[in-house]
Amino acid sequence: MQSDSPLVTVSEGYRAAMRHLAGAVSVFTTGTAPARTGLTASSLTSFAVDPPTLLICINKASSVRDGLLAGAPFVVNVLADGQREVAERFAGMKGLHGEERFADGRWGQLVTGAPVLEDALASFDCELEEVIERHSHMIVLGRVVATRLSEQARPLLYWARGFRKLEL
Repeated sequence: MQSDSPLVTVSEGYRAAMRHLAGAVSVFTTGTAPARTGLTASSLTSFAVDPPTLLICINKASSVRDGLLAGAPFVVNVLADGQREVAERFAGMKGLHGEERFADGRWGQLVTGAPVLEDALASFDCELEEVIERHSHMIVLGRVVATRLSEQARPLLYWARGFRKLEL
């Protein structure tokens, strides 16, 4: 069967096809003030329920790498649809780095001491279980030791290179 689509490299085709996957937007945070750091990610998944474990993929060039390799605890904050600015800040779109990214928002702690965004849709406080380095990324497994849920109704999504709201 002949396709009318232009021929592209496997890498280009893979990237284009992956843009069609919508994902919840999360802010991954670690460290303690004044040396906190974090990033925006959309590659979060539940790994196991017993024990509660999550999996997140992070670029090896990110600012959180050294802390993770040293075994630092972390929090994955799932953002609500009104938190686009937080996502942009932690994605580096505002030109901020490290502790500067925490200037806005209400930040607290749960069990591990890692930074928790108080009004996130959901937060998973994790102890590091394992880091697996492959290609350009790290596969991070975190044992969930505490969670916090918000009364927010809808998540912030990332799809087709942009932040979106879930419309019901």
